[in-house]
Amino acid sequence: MTDFGAKVLLLFAFAAPAIAEEDADGKIAYKFTPDFYSTTNEHPAYDLNLRGNIGPHAGWIGYYQRGSEFDQLRLGYEGSFDVPFGKLVPSVVVATHGFVGGSVNALVGDKYFGLLGLGRTNLANYFNLNFDPNDAVTFGVGTRAIPGTTLALFQVRDNRLDTGQRVTHMVARTGGFAKGLRWTVDLFHKEGSETAGSEHVRGTGASVTCDFGRYFVRLANDPHVNFSPDRMVRAAVGVRF
Repeated sequence: MTDFGAKVLLLFAFAAPAIAEEDADGKIAYKFTPDFYSTTNEHPAYDLNLRGNIGPHAGWIGYYQRGSEFDQLRLGYEGSFDVPFGKLVPSVVVATHGFVGGSVNALVGDKYFGLLGLGRTNLANYFNLNFDPNDAVTFGVGTRAIPGTTLALFQVRDNRLDTGQRVTHMVARTGGFAKGLRWTVDLFHKEGSETAGSEHVRGTGASVTCDFGRYFVRLANDPHVNFSPDRMVRAAVGVRF
């Protein structure tokens, strides 16, 4: 999970039990994720992200670079607070080039749950590694009724910049195949314009993550990264410690 918004909700819907186990002794549970991005009509890029969880708090530091064209250092924080209806998850991100963003999200329920969220930024220059619109609302539903499996259907929709951007996600996470082995599949359909009045794009992509013990690998294909005409292929290999 990078940055903020709907992905924060998914972290707690899908991965909160594992995080709780790792930091139950009061130590910080770290996750280090190097990412490589190959995009048509752009130089290759990489991102390094170090995240730490302790109790209800999490923080991260990340660095993104694309050739000599653009680089950005970012810092983030999020909390997870139990409330009568489920969990409340606020987050904030600051980055070089003057960027500030944040979100307030809610996970409502447990076995069957709803996802609600609102994100806002100051619209400063920022390379969005979240790939969903950040100035947006999020809404959806999910269930843990199938043992060992979590399913969710949700949409992230621009409600500020008149771009018509919306991404609908169908996500499944299961750990029932073998001990210590978990799969997460995110199938998404997106449509909208990069900026108001620009070309309207639409396409379907997918992300597949395999967790094995403390390690994980992720492959993703986005036909219109950040609603541009360009296709991105993403690969990541990470470790928890």
